[in-house]
Amino acid sequence: MQIDVISDTVCPWCFIGKRRLGRAMGLRPRIEFDVKWRPFQLDPTIPRGGMERAAYMTAKFGGDAQIAQMDAIIAAEGAKEGIEFDFAAIRRRPNTIDSHRLVRWAEAAGVQDDVVERLFIAYFENGEDIGDIRVLADIADICGMDGVEVARLLESDDDVALVEREDQLAREIGVTGVPAFIFGGRVAVSGAREPEMLAEAIDRALEMADALPGEDDEED
Repeated sequence: MQIDVISDTVCPWCFIGKRRLGRAMGLRPRIEFDVKWRPFQLDPTIPRGGMERAAYMTAKFGGDAQIAQMDAIIAAEGAKEGIEFDFAAIRRRPNTIDSHRLVRWAEAAGVQDDVVERLFIAYFENGEDIGDIRVLADIADICGMDGVEVARLLESDDDVALVEREDQLAREIGVTGVPAFIFGGRVAVSGAREPEMLAEAIDRALEMADALPGEDDEED
């Protein structure tokens, strides 16, 4: 079964959703999954060089008390999934177009899931600037890609238009927030839902496929 995950690399709920999806797939061990990560920019107005995060968060969400409360809720949910959010360590709010380009190239290299995981860890646990080409190239290297070639490509506009178009397509099909999961091209779930709910969506997608004989769909 193919699972399309529409997400942004600076979305904490997408990190939580990734871990929960992994647990959901573990609940259905007889199914072979093919997870595809699709781009969505929560704020495409961020300049390519990024912004100072504290000022950005204050402008978008209000004062320190509101931000602290929001961060505490996310951190508590993340802890349940083994995530150690360190919001205080994050200094920059990057534009995510370059990280999405890396994710796109990682699919062709067969290491997309690993790259997505390491991007989330770099940003949310280590406070690294994932808008920085050097950081992205290092992640590529760690995941078995050619970091030098990735850095060269990131210096260009290679695939910028394709990522922006895929982002726009997500909006055209009704995605307004992330993560969003599409199971087998048939069942969509929005939000970082619990693994059991995601597993139920997997079951529904399989039932729908079985109800349409003659199609070359996913198999249990």
